[in-house]
Amino acid sequence: MRKEYDFGGARRGAPAAQKGKSRITILLDKDILEAFRGRAKSGGRGYQTAINQALREYLEREHLESALRRVLREELEEGALSGLAG
Repeated sequence: MRKEYDFGGARRGAPAAQKGKSRITILLDKDILEAFRGRAKSGGRGYQTAINQALREYLEREHLESALRRVLREELEEGALSGLAG
């Protein structure tokens, strides 16, 4: 091993991805990207974090809507059946 190394021509590599995260390449409309960058800047966080949060909220809302429809269907069917029995 050398006592000294010359890092004068070294370049910093890409930061390591956080656990549970995946690095992807995605094409977004310019206006969408600018909107997220603007919101992220005013909120003091990164735009990628803002996009990730928006996607998470979309998936959670989709799951909630599906569960709500199922419960309403069950309640309506139960109400219709109890109306026939009464």
